[in-house]
Parts: sequence; structure tokens; C-alpha cells
Amino acid sequence: MTNEIALNLWKLLWQEYSARVNHACTYQQMITAAGGTVANDHIALRSLRLLVDTPQGQVNLGIDYLGQLAEALGYVAAGEYTFAQTHLYARHYRHPQQEEYNLPKLFISELIVDELPTKITQLISKVVSSIPDKLTSPLILLEKDPNIETETIAKQLQQVFTRPWQPPQRSVVEEVNEVTQYGAWVLLHGYAVNHFTGYINAQNTPEYPDIDTTANGLANLGVPMKAEIEGNVACGLRQTATQAVTEMVTVLDDNSGAEISIPWTYAYYEIAQRYLVEVESGKQILFDAFLGSNAQQLFEMTRLSK
Repeated sequence: MTNEIALNLWKLLWQEYSARVNHACTYQQMITAAGGTVANDHIALRSLRLLVDTPQGQVNLGIDYLGQLAEALGYVAAGEYTFAQTHLYARHYRHPQQEEYNLPKLFISELIVDELPTKITQLISKVVSSIPDKLTSPLILLEKDPNIETETIAKQLQQVFTRPWQPPQRSVVEEVNEVTQYGAWVLLHGYAVNHFTGYINAQNTPEYPDIDTTANGLANLGVPMKAEIEGNVACGLRQTATQAVTEMVTVLDDNSGAEISIPWTYAYYEIAQRYLVEVESGKQILFDAFLGSNAQQLFEMTRLSK
């Protein structure tokens, strides 16, 4: 049953994400028009490693918060990555029946807020302290009546992937952004999906046999692409992405306190190709993890251009 819930949940999140990121729709149309298959390699999520007080006790808003839901859906932690320079830590999760059910991997990262300058830590803490009392463990949504349909449970779990705190003040977002663009992004978008990832290996169309032809195809359709393809065949993974789309986001005016809208980056669409790597003499397996150097480059894709 958890497999079905996960599949339904990722489908709902894809519908929401692709409605906001038109580049994802262009990819889907391009591959489908070529008779290919659209599959998802992984879903990336962002968070804040920070403890907040709730009526249910202290809650860590970081990987622990989202990770418990991943594990309840049958996923297991499969790798960890540290990005000391940007105060980020990440963990990836895979489902034991990933291939059988076509379940994407999850790449969940967190900003280690306590490592930031004191003032920035205080600003972030103040914003997220406005979380309403209804913030509880996502697991509670899975512990309801077992007779409820999986589609209904998935719809309830979709609520987790939103921003649970009130809109931040404009000056706060701008000040946090000077130190950590990742932190500013999370204050604005919360747990919304950061990106989905087209899985090149599953495209199954001779028109787009690899990541190079796929990236070129998107560029020819007018999709703004990242200049480079990260990684290499020897490492087992090559990745690139579209530029991030810009949305109007809600913030609080510093003078009036009223809600106003300002432009900010939201998300990009990534594409990834995986390759066989040698694990022992004469034995090769498809690389199924992530490369820290690639991930660091992709984190930067949501930096606000000035």
C-alpha cells in the first residue's frame, strides 16, 4: 500500500510542479512527441536544520522532518553528502523496489542554520517560529483509517510540501539571501519541490539517445539551459538543468506589514544520465547515487540574478 501512496503522492507533486515550471512540460512534450517515455530519476527537496517548539514538542525542520515520511513510504537512506562551504548537508533515499515500481530516488538537503552568522540565524528562526499549531509529524497522516483510499492519503500528504510558516518580511529575505541564497529560497518556498529530474536512460527514443542530444533538443525549443553538463561517464553520472523559472512570491512590506509580491527564483528542471561503473574486477553496475560536486553546482541554479 505504501508503494501506491508514494506513486500517487509523486504524481500529485509532479502536476503541481510542472504547472509552475514550464520547462518540465516542454521536456515532457518533446520526449513524448518522439515516441519516448518520461521517467523521473529523483525528486529534490530543501529544508532547514533547526529545532522549533510546537505543542507536540520540539520538531527539527530539516532532513529528519521529511526523512521520516520517506521512511514511512518504504524508502531507506542510501548516501550522505556534506557541503561545508555553503553549510549544507544532504541525504539521498531510495526505495528497495525502485525498479519494480518505477519509484524515483529522493535527494533531501538541509541548511545547517546554526553555522550561519548569529544575526542570520536569528532572522531565519524568527520567520519559522510563526509555524501554526497544526504542524505535526507527517506520519500522523499515514496513521489514519486504513480503509481510506491511497489517493486520499496522498492528497493529505501533499500538504507537507508547502511553506508551513507565514510570509517573511521583504528585508529579511533580502538580508538572508546575501549570506545564503538557499536559506532565502526555503523561507519563501518551504518544502515545495525544488526539482524533478528527467531520467535519460529510460527515455527509450532514438531521437534523444543521451543527455547531450536531449539538452540540445531542449535548447532548440527555446528552453534556457545551464551552460555545462556536470559529471562524466567514468564517475557514473552526468547532469544538467534548465535555468530556474522566476515567480511572484508573497512577502510582507517592511513599512505597512501588508502582503506584497516580488519576483524570485523558484525551480529548474534537471536531466540526468547514469552509466555503468566497475565495482570489482570484471563486474559493473549502474551508478545509483549522487556526486557531491555535481550537486553543489546545481544548488546554485536558484541563485537570484541581479
